[in-house]
Amino acid sequence: MAERFYDYNPSLAAAIIFIALFVLISAAHTYQLLRTRTFFFIPFVIGGIFEIIGYAGRAISSKEAPNFTLGAYIIQALFLLVAPALFAASIYMELGRIILLVDGENLSVIRKKWLTKFFVIGDVTSFLLQGGGGGISASNSTSTRNLGQKILLIGLFIQIAFFGFFIVVAFIFHRRLLKTPTQKLLQHSASLPWLKHLTTLYAASAMIMVRSIFRTIEYIQGRHGYLLKHEIFIYLLDAVLMFLVMVTFAWIHPSELQARLTGGPFFVGWKRAHADKVGDAVESVGRMGYDVEMVGETSTYTGGPKRDVETRDSRTS
Repeated sequence: MAERFYDYNPSLAAAIIFIALFVLISAAHTYQLLRTRTFFFIPFVIGGIFEIIGYAGRAISSKEAPNFTLGAYIIQALFLLVAPALFAASIYMELGRIILLVDGENLSVIRKKWLTKFFVIGDVTSFLLQGGGGGISASNSTSTRNLGQKILLIGLFIQIAFFGFFIVVAFIFHRRLLKTPTQKLLQHSASLPWLKHLTTLYAASAMIMVRSIFRTIEYIQGRHGYLLKHEIFIYLLDAVLMFLVMVTFAWIHPSELQARLTGGPFFVGWKRAHADKVGDAVESVGRMGYDVEMVGETSTYTGGPKRDVETRDSRTS
């Protein structure tokens, strides 16, 4: 006999609307990523694909009512649960590039070398616990289901803790940079869009945090709690927020950070532009192990292992 996994009949119309929205925005992100080679945003794009799969699972469930199958239920539960962890992974890496752009590693609570690693490790741990717990919680056994929900909640709490600490780290860096601007920022403030991208990071982080808190409360209440019994909440406090996160980063795309660091194409809104490397960025990129040739205020990035850095600055020649 089929299990009634939902306390309502999932809306087919709502599922189709968000499948279409996430297909469009994920396609836009894929195009932007490939045209600008912003490969650190690959997890973000995969997160968008997970959202599509998750709402496809809900669409399938809506056609099965009232005899829901376990497969479709698990698909929607797992993929929608873990997708934001993939968004978070790319957001962590973006902060590292903002720090590198302004040459502000000494202002960060965590050194740039360890910043991304630290938060991504927490993110992966959260991802695995949420995924594993979500799968186990779909069991027909009450005891196994309860165990799965406990594991899932641990994963959500870890995600909230790491993401909250990440926001604190970003804010402290922000305050320190305003109080003690780096020499590079003083010299090239007009060419360093750090504040725009940091503000975008704050906005996206806030939306992901609200969604994560909602999900945590949802699972604390239990399978037949108020939030899980009303479908509207998964769309208002998950689907809408995650779609807005993707739209925000499509409009203010992190490819601009990469372009200012290495030179190359980037997106401003939906338009493609090109930027040269900003001033002293050659020093930071050179330390990362790339070939960079600096000519005045412009440069060429060859992409290979670093052998030497040639500087021909017209102001000092």
